Amino acid sequence: MGAPSEPEGPVGVGELAELLRETAHRHHAAYSASDGVDPEWAMWYARYLQARLGSRLGEIPTRADLVYLLVGADRAFQERATNGADWPEAYAAAILKSHLATEAG
Repeated sequence: MGAPSEPEGPVGVGELAELLRETAHRHHAAYSASDGVDPEWAMWYARYLQARLGSRLGEIPTRADLVYLLVGADRAFQERATNGADWPEAYAAAILKSHLATEAG
């Protein structure tokens, strides 16, 4: 058995949301001494996501692009967050929407 093949084609909201959950878990473990608190969380997430997404968002996004998308998704979520809202799904939808709009424009 060889290494598992990487998924092909563009990433969807569900898959990106799952990757965001994984990223959050890894980030929290890396910052366990501070209970996951990290004011520069978006940079950590961007590095982790970039390594796993590759070109599945079209061109391989820069870390700066991913930080911008993550912070934008976080701000949008915080503005309209409701109790029990699924942040990974909301972030994934916002990231894909913003990224696709940027690529088209």
